[in-house]
Amino acid sequence: MAQDPSTPRHDWTLEEVEALFARPFMELVYAAATVHRRWFDPSEVQRSQLLSIKTGGCAENCGYCSQSASFDTGLKAGKLMDAQAVLAEAMAARAGGADRFCMGAAWRELKDRDTPKLAAMIAGVKALGLETCATLGMLTADQARQLKAAGLDYYNHNLDTGPEYYAEVVTTRTWGDRLETLRHVREAGMSTCCGGIVGMGESRRDRAGLLHALATLPEHPDSLPVNALVPVTGTPLGDRVKRDGEIDPIEFVRTVAVARLVCPKARVRLSAGRETMSPEMQALCFLAGANSIFIGGKLLTTPNPEQDEDARLFALLDLKPTETAAQTAA
Repeated sequence: MAQDPSTPRHDWTLEEVEALFARPFMELVYAAATVHRRWFDPSEVQRSQLLSIKTGGCAENCGYCSQSASFDTGLKAGKLMDAQAVLAEAMAARAGGADRFCMGAAWRELKDRDTPKLAAMIAGVKALGLETCATLGMLTADQARQLKAAGLDYYNHNLDTGPEYYAEVVTTRTWGDRLETLRHVREAGMSTCCGGIVGMGESRRDRAGLLHALATLPEHPDSLPVNALVPVTGTPLGDRVKRDGEIDPIEFVRTVAVARLVCPKARVRLSAGRETMSPEMQALCFLAGANSIFIGGKLLTTPNPEQDEDARLFALLDLKPTETAAQTAA
């Protein structure tokens, strides 16, 4: 008896994932939409908002990132924000319709001296009735437990790309470093937010490699962001994309569809790059299984659609925001 394609698997082969990419586009999107409906209401889209709580000066050399100290992008490095300022931003995000608030710091790894201040931020955001998420670089097992105790629901730590292309993106941390942090997050009892970036000059096999890696983790990501590279002048990969061209929109939709098929219960988030996507392209992504977005006019340091644009998009496509348990109770 054939296996239900909606049932999560952890035994995907890279060749099977590549075969999904190679399926005729209409059949691929139909299959992904069918699986999506097994686990989710296709008219609902979860909304998160992301704030850079510590900008620039990062010791990592991620070739796409404006915040790396390795590249001259004109970005001025800042200090960790005050907890009250972060809570004010979280309240504004809640008022704007976000149900999850994500805090990002441009660090290679979390330092123990910063953990108490972050714990205060997390507890304060949690008290507002928002889901909490953070991306702070690499974590130790003890740091992961402390963040969980403070009320952190999700930890974001992307794999970025497939293992074969990884060294073309970053050399200051290893693929194994990323997997270790994800293990610490899982063992602490937090949900994982883990995806990658496409359109960095990688091949389709590299995109398949990324999704194969995510689909064969001990637990699939709870949130799976699919980012389209926003090319930043002064970064190696940004300059490359400006010279060679961005990822084809249909190939991007294919990536979303395959993500839905190999991680059927994940929230597949249409993340960075949405600001330049047409309504039609976004509609295809939602049809192919994307059911989460970032709202607000900025993602860390890159642009994102404003609130009125997203309101028009939701009205055009007859979409509605996902309500969390806290919102329903209120």
